[in-house]
Amino acid sequence: MIGIIDYGMGNLHSVCSALKRINQPYILSGNVEELRKTDGLLLPGVGSFKDAMTELEKTGLADFIKKEAKSGKPLMGICLGMQLLFEGSSENGLTKGLGLLPGRVERFTGKTSDGRSYKVPHMGWNHLNFLQSDQPLLKDIDEGYVYFVHSFVVQTENREVLAAVAHYEDVEVPAVVGSGRIMGTQFHPEKSSETGMSMLQNFCRFVEEGKQR
Repeated sequence: MIGIIDYGMGNLHSVCSALKRINQPYILSGNVEELRKTDGLLLPGVGSFKDAMTELEKTGLADFIKKEAKSGKPLMGICLGMQLLFEGSSENGLTKGLGLLPGRVERFTGKTSDGRSYKVPHMGWNHLNFLQSDQPLLKDIDEGYVYFVHSFVVQTENREVLAAVAHYEDVEVPAVVGSGRIMGTQFHPEKSSETGMSMLQNFCRFVEEGKQR
């Protein structure tokens, strides 16, 4: 059973619909006790990093997510949900994140290194380049195009957490990240055709395989 974490800011309908399409049992809940009974957690997100962390902390979900992840329960963040896994963000003032992965979240500058302007947000289909094809989300998947919508991007010096990247102008965009049982995608897998749906299936299989160990 997958638990989709509802804190009022996720792209919940599309994620629920995606899990239905792959016949994956799930619950949608913001209740810690209900979510604790699940085998893996999905953390969707759309909107402001600061607002999201405020909601997670106010409801007790922030501490719950950190404890469950550190105990070994599989956790996948999507879009803003992926960004929340990191140490913090400069969006609307410095805000601490969940701190489960090393790195910070900063706004695209809108200018290349040679001074040329580019559009923010990064929106549309972009190609993935795999750095760790054995990462659980990427198992048996070929490099392909996925759908991004974001104005802020993860910056990390620890390249071990980067499983796949995309390139927007001269910016390397961490697209699939992870460490152990903690993982995430900057793009929307549920809106990314076969490539994205396969990643959701891979997460669900990873969760199921963990139950059998």
